[in-house]
Amino acid sequence: MAEFSIIDQYFKRPSKPDVSLGIGDDSAIVTPPPSQQLVICTDTLVAGRHFPLDTSAHAIGWKSVAVNLSDLAAMGAKPHSILLALSLPTVDHDWLAEFSRGLFDCCDRFGVALIGGDTTQSTQLTISVTALGWIEHGQAITRSGAQVGDYICVSGQIGDAAYGLQHLGHPLQQRLDYPTPRCHLGQQLKGLASSMIDISDGLAQDLSHILKASKLGAKLLLDQLPIDESLKSIDLRQAWHYALAGGDDYELCFTISPQNYEKLLRQHLDVPLTIIGEIAQQTGLLFEYMGEICPLDVHGYQHFA
Repeated sequence: MAEFSIIDQYFKRPSKPDVSLGIGDDSAIVTPPPSQQLVICTDTLVAGRHFPLDTSAHAIGWKSVAVNLSDLAAMGAKPHSILLALSLPTVDHDWLAEFSRGLFDCCDRFGVALIGGDTTQSTQLTISVTALGWIEHGQAITRSGAQVGDYICVSGQIGDAAYGLQHLGHPLQQRLDYPTPRCHLGQQLKGLASSMIDISDGLAQDLSHILKASKLGAKLLLDQLPIDESLKSIDLRQAWHYALAGGDDYELCFTISPQNYEKLLRQHLDVPLTIIGEIAQQTGLLFEYMGEICPLDVHGYQHFA
């Protein structure tokens, strides 16, 4: 089946009014809103490495979009559109129909349009998505703004996806296959959060990126980690491993002053928030459990392990 036939059959549909030229030409043309900056990110998913080989096509389509929207959320940006580069070993019409359905289900949920990309043949299934979003000039939340005394907060629960990966068929596998990008929360945190990152490679590793960029340290309270009941019923250190090093959560980890945290709580929040620690002057990440220092050696997901 020809490349353009695949695109026409599975991926071409009407776009947004501000997309002057979408799928079907050499490039897309988008009219940016006034006084906005363009926020761009890219993620690649490889079969067998970023998702189990037997993952449903619908879930792969959803996740391919969701992980990118999570990066936009971590900057406080409003998602607008995506580009899709799809490398297929074969043309499987049933798989393509379900993949495109999952992709558009996620796009529709968060008001995103597919405006272009590329399709080719490869020996391994690979999906690369580039996401574009808008944010008011100078309002992007970066990793480098944490301040001493800020709360460290996370959205939702952490460790679910890692547990689900190791216990396929468990209800928490749903969190692995269908992550929820916190797009609305990310936009609510503009002007309030001092720094932010999405949790893709494990809380400890991703929080360390904030600490390095901000040139500060942190105390993390292990007894405050928001984990599922399934993790609370297993060995404590194994539960900590899932929550701190498992990755694939796609929750937001952010720092915020106590005063701004109170302002945030006055808004309508669609996801629970948990204070899990505090930014400190010393460098490095210190773990504490029930008021006692708890030495831990944790490492997140390694892309070139």
